[in-house]
Amino acid sequence: MVKKCLSVLCLFLFALLVYADIAPAEIKADYGGSLRLRQEYWENVIDLETLKAPDRDFFRLRTSLWGKVDFNPNIGIYTRVTNEARYYLGNFKPFEIAPGRPGYETSDSDRFDEDELIIDNLYLDVKNIFGLPLDLRIGRQDFLGQYGEGFVILDGTPGDGSRTFYFNAAKATLKLHKNHSVDFIYIYNRQIDDLLPSLYPARSDYLAGYYRNRKVLNVSDERGYVVYGKSKLNDYFSIEPYFIRKEEDSVGRYGHRAPGPKSELHLNTYGGRVVFTAANWKIRGEYARQYGEYDDHGKDRDREGDGGYIFIGQKYAELPFKPEWELGYIYLSGDERGTSSKHEGWNPLFSRAPSWNEILVYPMVYESMPDAGAIPAYWTNLRLYKLGMKLNLAKTTNLALSYQYLRAVEKTNISSPVFSNDSKERGHIGTLLLAHSFTKQIDGFLQIEYFAPGAFYGHDAEDAIFARWQLQFRF
Repeated sequence: MVKKCLSVLCLFLFALLVYADIAPAEIKADYGGSLRLRQEYWENVIDLETLKAPDRDFFRLRTSLWGKVDFNPNIGIYTRVTNEARYYLGNFKPFEIAPGRPGYETSDSDRFDEDELIIDNLYLDVKNIFGLPLDLRIGRQDFLGQYGEGFVILDGTPGDGSRTFYFNAAKATLKLHKNHSVDFIYIYNRQIDDLLPSLYPARSDYLAGYYRNRKVLNVSDERGYVVYGKSKLNDYFSIEPYFIRKEEDSVGRYGHRAPGPKSELHLNTYGGRVVFTAANWKIRGEYARQYGEYDDHGKDRDREGDGGYIFIGQKYAELPFKPEWELGYIYLSGDERGTSSKHEGWNPLFSRAPSWNEILVYPMVYESMPDAGAIPAYWTNLRLYKLGMKLNLAKTTNLALSYQYLRAVEKTNISSPVFSNDSKERGHIGTLLLAHSFTKQIDGFLQIEYFAPGAFYGHDAEDAIFARWQLQFRF
């Protein structure tokens, strides 16, 4: 079915190109790239030292090259290729399998991960189709910064961290007015990158996060159908109502070894985002409800949940350092363990990313694994109270600080040293981000997060530290 739809779309787009009035003088081409170097240090981040998982200390070098051709103001193509190699220090070796574990004979003590060379973006843009106020973008594309703060749509490839964010998608934008538009999106994301050619090393399938030698990008194949509206009502108010239907397959082809859902999920989400700005004040909020069901081979199980956030902040542009503050609350429903016929936990849809902090997304894996596999950032079962502050230390330097108090909505009741099962207090997190632009092409930052776990976690849980620095060069 998917191949037939893609074939029809390709024929339609080919017809557009054939009948488009393209003059050679109008054709414009451009290219560029980026190099991003990071070092990350994780102390007790994986399991808060409750399972004795080794700490991580590693370098990441992401290389990207892009090119685009605009045939005329209304038709263009864009492509980008990416690789992110890593080198690990310390006790952790990414390809090592412990003696006695399945696949031990394929164990490798190599510290260098050369990674895959992948087509990160490849899409065709067609604007004002047949003279109508309708734009179309089809292909592999990012949605970063396009849908609010990424509460429901942000990252289509959570399994590879921040290497890529792409969605295999077709998006049509209906421009009703300069201040009002509606996006219609079809999404088809895969467990691994097998829709486009790539170069990848022969890594063992017994390694966590690999299948057919390729990195696992999603827990299972998934599809999305999105209607997302954007309206600026006046100089003060904007609203973004949306409907999203998401279909998640079971854990699928590698499910005999990997954790994750053993049945399909069909989930409908209705929600909206509102932003109010006046003078130096800003209020932003979002709320969504979810209804759906798992297909447990004839024994259907309901899935319901809700989530949202509200933030209020103020900026003092006339004061030294132009200080800003923000106070917010985030709520994501949790699963009530006594209701076996219903799952009440929030599903983050296409937003498995470190939205509010980096350090919590890894311990959360152990509580969401049956529903979401071993990929981090399955945000659910959370009450988060956040106080943030930002200072502009110089024209090209800013400092962002935050304190976060976290609680769970429901206890886990999971038999694991990671959890106590007798408290909802997750703990306290402090964050620091110091960013600086050296030139228009070179920037960097230093990021530090500290997590003091609460009684929600096991009595052996220890404080965790996440640290990262980055240098990035764009050309």
